[in-house]
Amino acid sequence: MFVFMFLLLLVPPVLFSLTHIAVIAPQDPVLRIGSSLTATCTLSSELSLHASTLYWTLNGLRLSSSTYSMVSSSVLSVTLHSLNGSWQQSGDNLVCHGADGSILAGSCLYVGMPPEKPVNLTCWSHNTKDLSCKWSLGGKGETHIQTKYTLKYKLRWHGSEKECENYSTVKQDYSCYIPSNIALFTPYEIWVEATNQLGSATSDVTSLDILDVVTTDPPANVQVSRVGDFEDQLTVRWASPPELKDILFLAKYQIRYRLEDRADWKLVDDVGNLTSCRLAGLKPGTVYFVQVRCSPVGIFGSRKPGIWSDWSHPTAASTPSGKRPQRASCDPTPGEPNSTLRGELKQFFGWVRKHAYGCSGMSIKLYDQWRVWLQKSHKKRTKVGKQNLSFI
Repeated sequence: MFVFMFLLLLVPPVLFSLTHIAVIAPQDPVLRIGSSLTATCTLSSELSLHASTLYWTLNGLRLSSSTYSMVSSSVLSVTLHSLNGSWQQSGDNLVCHGADGSILAGSCLYVGMPPEKPVNLTCWSHNTKDLSCKWSLGGKGETHIQTKYTLKYKLRWHGSEKECENYSTVKQDYSCYIPSNIALFTPYEIWVEATNQLGSATSDVTSLDILDVVTTDPPANVQVSRVGDFEDQLTVRWASPPELKDILFLAKYQIRYRLEDRADWKLVDDVGNLTSCRLAGLKPGTVYFVQVRCSPVGIFGSRKPGIWSDWSHPTAASTPSGKRPQRASCDPTPGEPNSTLRGELKQFFGWVRKHAYGCSGMSIKLYDQWRVWLQKSHKKRTKVGKQNLSFI
């Protein structure tokens, strides 16, 4: 209708002195896609115009005269068949023109469909302080006419029905944000109502406890550093999100990392509740980007896992090049005890990479297991050696 009002500004001033220039009927109709419409343009008796001189346009395009019908000397009709959805939610502009192109009257056509039931309603709470919900449009989604979506919620056992007020839309995904006054330890019922001039639809009702849909800030202070001279390892350390101290008994973490020149990430999913992890099997002399995220567990006794946070900002570090650094004069010589210990530790970590998957904690138990394995391996080699000697 705004477009039509703008076009009226182009009408010669003399026409505005008339009470009625012309009238289109029906005025601003709402129709389903596929419908047909016959509209009439009736001239004012004060105009010295004849209906045969008029013509119609739809969204600025002149309609074929084959769709016209002269009802009388002052009335011209047009018939439109199998209407498509409106080009814009503000409606399509059907305009009646004089022979000189002047605009005599206009009407907006709203052609669309009633909304279908909204689907995929999901909600989450950031640190138990608020509530956000998003949903998708049902069916094909587009109704072609203005459709209102209202998120409603109430406490299951008491309390009045309320409406969310802070809406946003990204493509066909709708969301709404409830910033405060969130009740804990009491289930909510949440649903979405969709309405337009052709009908309405309501989503399924979602029941949830805020404590079951908590997400947190990403882990803080993520640091990635080298592990001495081990060219295939990096250590990742991080701090728990500050809010966890108030709302959680426990949290679990995931790590992902990628090469500097690659887009695909490798996921480490078995970190558990540790706040450090050693990545092994990396390429020497290579820059890696690392991110960490958090999922709350056991919030105030909740048995359901929380929702993963966003990933932390990428932190970069490089593995050693693989070339041993030159020894300083104060370093022990190769035959001294520290050199033996360093070689033993390298052998131990090589065994850990092969036998202890992921980011399990480095404990004395693992070291004992390695010593047992090493002893058995030594005995086996000794036995084979004796057999070879006896054969000779």
